Amino acid sequence: MYVRAYLRASTQEQDATRAKEALTAFAEQHGQKIAAYYVENQSGASLQRPELFRLLDDAHPGDVLLIEQVDRLSRLTEDDWQQLRQTIRAKGVLVVALDLPTSHQSMQQTNADEFTGRMLAAINNMLLDMLAAIARKDYEDRRRRQAQGIEKAKAKGAFKGKQIDKQLHQRILSCLTKGMSIREAAAATGASTATVQRAKSRAAESETS
Repeated sequence: MYVRAYLRASTQEQDATRAKEALTAFAEQHGQKIAAYYVENQSGASLQRPELFRLLDDAHPGDVLLIEQVDRLSRLTEDDWQQLRQTIRAKGVLVVALDLPTSHQSMQQTNADEFTGRMLAAINNMLLDMLAAIARKDYEDRRRRQAQGIEKAKAKGAFKGKQIDKQLHQRILSCLTKGMSIREAAAATGASTATVQRAKSRAAESETS
């Protein structure tokens, strides 16, 4: 059995590796080591997630797909979720989420009798489906509230769209000026590498304009 950790953030500005230490510690507490980390910045509402499917391609029956929360795996529609679940089942991969205690038993290589094993698997699958549905509803509710807020702001003439964090960009540029690489600047400022690259590109555009 190999434990494969999946870390996801929705946007390029977010740190997808935020939960890495928590997942590593969890695996160690259960006497396991994480064989590989799969990290990407993609929306949980989309099935277009190369790293997730690379993990599933790499996995063997009995391997563990370890996540911090079920919403890291899915904020998908029901049809897309069932498609992903079918892929996971076909690979024989066990999903373990830190926020789903009933899944934690999959981290233990125990010799439970067949009846107990099947009952635990059924309970875990039911709760996994339920949490995936809750994650999708939460996603849709937040999107709806966001759209309502934007419409109200537009009606008042106050909507300006997403604003650049100028202070963050200044810190990034300061790091780059000191000779730091993009990854070093990202680590020093707490920004993603994509944000560092964007700040660098905007600065270059300003110099040429």
